[in-house]
Amino acid sequence: MVKIDSTSTPLSEMKVDALVIGIRKGNKLTRQGTQVDKALGGGLTEHLERIAFKAKVGEHAIIPTFGRTNAGVVLAVGLGEDRVTHEEVRRAAGAAASKTASFKTVAFDLPDAAGARQAAVEGFLMGGYKFNRYKSNGQKQIEQTVYLGAAKKSDREADRGRLLAEAVNWARDIVNEPGGVRGPAGFADLAAKRAEAAGLTAEILGEKELKKLGMNGILTVGQGSSSPPRFLTIRYSPRGAKGMLGIIGKGITFDSGGLSLKTAEGMETMKTDCSGAAAVIAAITSLPELKPKINVIAAIPLAENMPSGNAVRPGDVIRHYGGRTSEVLNTDAEGRLVLADALAWMVDQKPDAMIDLATLTGGMMIALGKKVTGFFANEPRLAREIRDSAARTGERVWEMPLLDELRKDIDSDVADVKNTGGRYGSPIFGALFLRDFVGDTPWAHLDIAGPARADKHDHYIRKGATGVGVRLVVDWIEKRAGR
Repeated sequence: MVKIDSTSTPLSEMKVDALVIGIRKGNKLTRQGTQVDKALGGGLTEHLERIAFKAKVGEHAIIPTFGRTNAGVVLAVGLGEDRVTHEEVRRAAGAAASKTASFKTVAFDLPDAAGARQAAVEGFLMGGYKFNRYKSNGQKQIEQTVYLGAAKKSDREADRGRLLAEAVNWARDIVNEPGGVRGPAGFADLAAKRAEAAGLTAEILGEKELKKLGMNGILTVGQGSSSPPRFLTIRYSPRGAKGMLGIIGKGITFDSGGLSLKTAEGMETMKTDCSGAAAVIAAITSLPELKPKINVIAAIPLAENMPSGNAVRPGDVIRHYGGRTSEVLNTDAEGRLVLADALAWMVDQKPDAMIDLATLTGGMMIALGKKVTGFFANEPRLAREIRDSAARTGERVWEMPLLDELRKDIDSDVADVKNTGGRYGSPIFGALFLRDFVGDTPWAHLDIAGPARADKHDHYIRKGATGVGVRLVVDWIEKRAGR
């Protein structure tokens, strides 16, 4: 449990277990950092010179104070070049969080720049995240208080940073849960409780309702599992709102590949296949506190893709919501089948624009690696908005081409479209498949297959589910609302 507090007390006088000092290239200190160095008789800069501290982002060094200040130790953390960005602050704070996890009280020396407080809080809370509820000693975490210097009467930046970081960490929690613990129904219930606690309207549709609506993509993918599928919607409708946005998240709570079975190794991380759903839920449930004046609808198709005697077979044909049909050639390309229903349903809600987040293709990781989201957009304005939001939140994106000449490669002999076009260009085929279900609505598809999960700790990114997309989606919504 981490409590964020603010203080107007000079950090050189703070009685804390650890004092975090940001260092820029050339071992340049902030004003408060200089005061701490003076209290240490120049010991801070002297030590940094002796160890050849480079001030690379996240680089750190612990310096004992030997009682010359009220702080037990000073943690010097690199901020990079002279012009410090929000992402550099975020990463430095994330690195500091992991190094100060055993200290009950921590004080932060922050760069004097707009947005730095928010970035520091985001980085610290995301960087200190742990998922250890299944470890026998997992609940034995200390209560920690983090003080931010240069306090103001109203610390909106810090409050915003806390809100967004906690949303990201909630998304991480629900994705990190074992797939056998939260199937489609359990996932929907957890999400609905969070939505209702935030004052939002949530609705969960079961099999009967899905059949009535003709959402056969969701039903077909889920029919091989003993845990029936669900379709969750959450609505944010503030007073005085103008316009409406749609956000859609792929929610495959576990993906075995179905009859097109994955390898044992390929299944090990497939509880992560609901990362898009988690991000969308975390984003929309943050809105009541942020209060953007725009209507938002979230649509989350939830299913478990399992092999059984009742599982969808290669060659089966699905009639989706709205009437379009698809031929299933690879049951492991199931995400686009459930998204097709959700996208077509969202079009009927008449949004001004909509985006979907999905761990859709392994091919995107081959193209861009594991740290970059590849995205497609059918409108230049929307593509530009996605890039701009990513730049502000530090979430890396790269626009991919929607190549019309490749659409013929997913023509089906027996249906309107088939769910695979082959190995080469697989992310493009996935996006082209989805585009068939969005009509003329401005739409962007974010393939988060790579950055949705991390193999190791890296600054504020923690091993396991990352919560990628939460902050980007919130930023996009706010900017659309004119904020």
